[in-house]
Amino acid sequence: MTQQKHDSGARENDSSSWAPLRGRTFRVLWSAQLGSNVGTWMQTVGAQWMLVQQPNAPTLTAAVQAASLLPVLFLSLPAGVLADVLDRRALLMALSGVIAALCAALAALTAAGLTTPAVLIALTFLIGCGQALMSPGWQAIQPELVPREQIPAAAALGSLNVNVARAIGPAVAGLLVAATGPDVVFALNAVSFLGVLAALLGWHRARHGAGDDRERMRPALASGTRYVRNAPGVRRVLLRSGLFVVPASALWGLLPVVAERRLGLGSGGYGLLLGALGAGAIVGAVTIGRVRERLGRNVLLAVSTVSFAAGTLAAAVLRQPVPVAVVLVVAGVGWLYALSTLNTTLQLALPGWVRARGLAVYLMVFMGGQGVGTLLWGLLADGVGTAETLLVSTGLLLASAASLAWLPLRGKTGTLDRTIVAPWPEPALALPVGPDDGPVLVEVAYEVPEDRAERFHAAMAEAAVSRRRTGALRWNLYQDAADPRRWVEVFEVASWSEHLRQHGARLTGYDAELLTAARDLAEGEPEVRHLVPPAGEPARP
Repeated sequence: MTQQKHDSGARENDSSSWAPLRGRTFRVLWSAQLGSNVGTWMQTVGAQWMLVQQPNAPTLTAAVQAASLLPVLFLSLPAGVLADVLDRRALLMALSGVIAALCAALAALTAAGLTTPAVLIALTFLIGCGQALMSPGWQAIQPELVPREQIPAAAALGSLNVNVARAIGPAVAGLLVAATGPDVVFALNAVSFLGVLAALLGWHRARHGAGDDRERMRPALASGTRYVRNAPGVRRVLLRSGLFVVPASALWGLLPVVAERRLGLGSGGYGLLLGALGAGAIVGAVTIGRVRERLGRNVLLAVSTVSFAAGTLAAAVLRQPVPVAVVLVVAGVGWLYALSTLNTTLQLALPGWVRARGLAVYLMVFMGGQGVGTLLWGLLADGVGTAETLLVSTGLLLASAASLAWLPLRGKTGTLDRTIVAPWPEPALALPVGPDDGPVLVEVAYEVPEDRAERFHAAMAEAAVSRRRTGALRWNLYQDAADPRRWVEVFEVASWSEHLRQHGARLTGYDAELLTAARDLAEGEPEVRHLVPPAGEPARP
């Protein structure tokens, strides 16, 4: 890990909670993100409070939050591909400028009295599109800024960032909306994204790979989804994320209605309720390191879910603001614990070559689930009542916590070697093979003693997952009927360049271990053949 890459203000063997902030680049970008998150939360409060007096307020306020989150469902994965194949710094700078312009337009329209509910939701959706395109790249740069052992601390600081903003932004927004109107809040959010742009301008990112070797959009999208399908630990993190966030989204979507209709609060009071959630999250960020060591990830996730269920229940049944705020602090702790546990586990489980795409799928599940859930909870609240809807959400959260008994996070997730190992030697070829030639059929023949056949078969099942994860479209294993000692592995890759990446840029230490374990059970060196289409025939679409 280079000095430039980690901006060596932080000692590489220091994994304390605050260690990443010793690096100047991480500290500057973290501070800019904090300003942007404060602005985003201010805008959320301003937008929701503009609609809280409408007759169908539960649906409209939920629709505002859904409009900011639903773009993740459609754009997160393409955004992850862009962040993996383009320069992440340039991409983030461009998107910061676009979002700042959209926020400025919303501020100007609101000041002119032209922001109807439809205009507000439409512009919120466009801003959400920009943030959906930005999020995978922003998360993917974090491991570039700190050593691997500091990634859990960096992820916790990222969650702390969001929740410090949640504690500050809504309270400030509530006061500003009451004193000046929502247009000022929207303008400040535009300024906050200009701050992110300035911070990115000051980051001198190391170059990563040659431009000619970049993956193309469509193959990169396919390889990202293929990796997730063949990574059981990653799939389990995604499942746990959905089981938590969909029921949890009810509280976020309906809290403005609870504040105004059940607790009799104005915009400032609503901001303080959100601030209570944020304050709890700050407590969670400070304590999560010690708590995680004592409880482990799965128990911590269960405790987190029950804590958030307590806050949802309080919003449903209590009628006094102070008791509700106190329990919301507990819910905020649980929210931070859950997000940090899921995010850290995923960050450590993903290799660098597919990190942004993997995080994009996570964001698609988490933010998309929150957006869809919020909208559905709002519709249900309009039909059966806010308190009743929150009680249903509470029950589902408790069921989610209980399900960890048989659907836990996998034990080795995030602990396996995901560093890229030295590339395997390129095969000697007699034919000229271009990077786009394909599909490529690879045959690997092994001589396996009969007393090792069962172990070899089991080892190859593990190797098959690795082959698929790194690029194989199809994989099969055959045993020679005339010579039972001869086993032939056959797999297909889309193109020659995909195959070279499979054994170079995508081969992690863990994948190499799986392949070596199978090869060690065979006698001698495997016989490898590469079959390609006749010269000049392009890869299949």
